[in-house]
Amino acid sequence: MKPPNTSNRRHWLFKTEPTSFSFDDLLTAPGQTTHWDGVRNFQARNTLRDQIKPGDLVFVYHSSADPTGIAGIAEVVRGGYPDHTALDPKDHHYDPKSKADAPTWYMVDIRAVKTFPRLITLDELRKVRGLEKMVLLQRGSRLSVQPVRPEEWEVITHLV
Repeated sequence: MKPPNTSNRRHWLFKTEPTSFSFDDLLTAPGQTTHWDGVRNFQARNTLRDQIKPGDLVFVYHSSADPTGIAGIAEVVRGGYPDHTALDPKDHHYDPKSKADAPTWYMVDIRAVKTFPRLITLDELRKVRGLEKMVLLQRGSRLSVQPVRPEEWEVITHLV
């Protein structure tokens, strides 16, 4: 496999409900790699399809948990491609409007890079200087796929 181009590397935050799929689940996946499927928001879909590339790094964020927070880092190993779960009537991400010849939804593949020794909680992130403009911390921000600015990435990775 060709090594990713890291000179144009971007940073992201992907939200997941740990009762559905957690960072620990990623760690136990074959090769610690899986597809990131089930995104059913058009703005997030466009980001997966058009912007996220192999070599990009991702914070895996546990949402709908107590507490919520960043559990670890993953790397994108395959850029956007059609989300096959949308075509499977037996899958809970099935979308009858999505068609194989004109896919509505996209996904990427990620591989675990680093488990944090502790969850970096949302409450902690709110108190850190330099993260005031982070998308995650903005009122009404609910997207499951969000950009993270390089300076925010640096601040967060130095918290653990």
